[in-house]
Amino acid sequence: MQKIRSGDLVQVVSGAGAASDTQGRVIAVDPSKGRVRIEGVRLQKRHLKPGRSGAREGGIVETEGFIDASNVMLVHPGDNKPCRVRIEERDGKRVRVFARGGEIVPEP
Repeated sequence: MQKIRSGDLVQVVSGAGAASDTQGRVIAVDPSKGRVRIEGVRLQKRHLKPGRSGAREGGIVETEGFIDASNVMLVHPGDNKPCRVRIEERDGKRVRVFARGGEIVPEP
């Protein structure tokens, strides 16, 4: 089970975007490389020719890049601050739990 899933609200704590304490939703997760893509963080520009990969008119396209999952933390909904997450077994199911307070992480 992964601690960070697609749709979670996270905050960047180090690396790209950490200076402004950026919060955003997780767009994509790459579990094999341990990387996540967050909306509005680490924007990359690609210059596309007309007719390439869905861009019919071409031009400069901005997309979010991947950052390491260790550089982000889930945001606790109670106080809107980053918090560590652990995995526990409750009622025979593995669930994600906030380390501070022991509340179950809401599903995205």
